[in-house]
Amino acid sequence: MKVRIGFRTMKTAIGVTLSILIAQSLGLDYFSAAGILTLLCIQKSRKQSYSAAISRAMACVSGLFYSSLLFEVIGYYPYTFLLLLLSFIPFCVWLGIQEGIASSIVIVMHVYMHRELSDAFFLNEVLVVAIGLGVALVINWYMPSIDKEMNGYRREIDRLITQILHEIAQYLRNRDTLWDGKEVLELNDKLTKARRIALLDAENSRGGKKGSSYAQHFEAKQRQFELIERMLPFVPRINAPMEQGARIGEFIELVSSNLDNQSQAEHYHEMLRGIREYHKLLPLPESREEFENRANLFAFANELERFVDTIRSGSKWEEANAAVIRLRRRSSESK
Repeated sequence: MKVRIGFRTMKTAIGVTLSILIAQSLGLDYFSAAGILTLLCIQKSRKQSYSAAISRAMACVSGLFYSSLLFEVIGYYPYTFLLLLLSFIPFCVWLGIQEGIASSIVIVMHVYMHRELSDAFFLNEVLVVAIGLGVALVINWYMPSIDKEMNGYRREIDRLITQILHEIAQYLRNRDTLWDGKEVLELNDKLTKARRIALLDAENSRGGKKGSSYAQHFEAKQRQFELIERMLPFVPRINAPMEQGARIGEFIELVSSNLDNQSQAEHYHEMLRGIREYHKLLPLPESREEFENRANLFAFANELERFVDTIRSGSKWEEANAAVIRLRRRSSESK
């Protein structure tokens, strides 16, 4: 089995080592706790790390002073922890800093083991917390670019959407029913992963422009996927060859081969509208089967029109992405 060491693992290892090294070089007691705090604070994104650092700092300082007071009043006994935890944990939850409970317990243990309160001890603990959380924030400040990964997802998602539309067009034009639909499951999986990474990238972006553009793009693709899911049930119900179905099939083939061409979105919209207007001029259906086929095709065309609208709105992502590329070029030139 091949084991790969991820970038976050590397950052965690380096961060823990630096925290312990700094705390130990300053001659602090319980210096290993700085490494524990760094370990707990390095998250998947900058935003998550900031939130974790604030929660842990507040919880650690609160735990330091509250446990000192409680141990001095009740005594340094194991059963004192019962009252301490029964009161301190709800307090952290009430403040919304429950994420820092585990970290604060480390500081509480120091109070219990030290058994002697002094200014030097409080300063020691504050420095341990500051070093542990500070190193985590510094280490987590650097996030590698995921542009290559995002563009890879973008190409793969567009390929799957194109393939699905091609299969639908084949059915409407040629009654080809040999498709197993596996691309639908693959598309759902790719979109889930891409949207999750895009959300993390948005949290890591200082200005938010690049991350939000990726998030907007994949949200638009998610909308396209939802519309495809709504179109698919109507397709097998169109069980007889029709001129209208063949026309729409040809239109879908055209759209699927130019999925990224947002400049043609308005043209697609007008083409589909023209096809639907032509269908209204056809003679009334002569049988119940023909009526049901036309009704299903009409419902399918409604969803298809909404799908075309998502292509038209997708140009906003292209503009935002182009702006980010221009900013990066200017930044590199200035350097």
